[in-house]
This record gives sequence, structure tokens and C-alpha cells, in this order.
Amino acid sequence: MGGKKLLTAEEILQMSDDDYMDERQLAFFRQRLLDMEAELRANAGQTTVNLRETNVVPDPADRATIEEEHALELRTRDRERKLLKKVQAALQRIENGDYGYCEETGDPIGVARLMARPTATLSLEAQQRRELKQKMYGD
Repeated sequence: MGGKKLLTAEEILQMSDDDYMDERQLAFFRQRLLDMEAELRANAGQTTVNLRETNVVPDPADRATIEEEHALELRTRDRERKLLKKVQAALQRIENGDYGYCEETGDPIGVARLMARPTATLSLEAQQRRELKQKMYGD
């Protein structure tokens, strides 16, 4: 980055539409995605540690509680693993120059939507259309 200061979320939101996905915005979202990736990887490592710390618990109720906690942790990590793939795909889109644009329409996704969901690949309108189709056709 050459020591350039990253803009804050507020500064990004105040930028004009002409600056959409310029190098400053891309640097901001790249860093946000890299931070997400690092956090997800750290969580995955902690899960491995937690699951290895299996204690022999004689009480069946306590054992059931521990097993339920492990199952919950594994479900959470599974969701995070899927999110990690989306984060990595978003970083690849930054490299390819496709980041921030709807994969269906080619329209800008919008800075506010990307702030809320940096891995978004669809504009809000395209996402709503897709969800409506899924409700109608149960896809």
C-alpha cells in the first residue's frame, strides 16, 4: 500500500458516485475482507483446540451438554467456512476488477450495501428478485 492511510467507513460513505470502486475504496474493502479472513481462520483454529480438549465426564447430563456445545460450535464453524469461501471469492473479484458490481446486471452494488455485506455479489434489487423466485418456486 505504500503507507497510504485507509479511509474510514464514514469517509467512504461520503464519497461521490464518481469515485465508486476507485483505488481508495478498493483498498478499504480489501482490508475489511482480509480482516474478516484472519478472524475466520483464527476461529477455526480455536475450534480445533476446543474439540481436542475432550474431558471424560461421568455424568450423562454434563456429557450431553458438552456434546451439544460441540455440535453448536461445529455448525457455527461450518457457516464460517462457507463465509470464508465468499470472502476469498470477494478478494479475487477485487483482483479481477469485478468487485462492487452485480454479477447479474453489472450495476454497482453500492457502498452502503457492501459496508453491511462486503461479500455481496448482487445488487439489492437482484438479490430481492432472487429471493422472491426462491419463495415462489421453493428453489
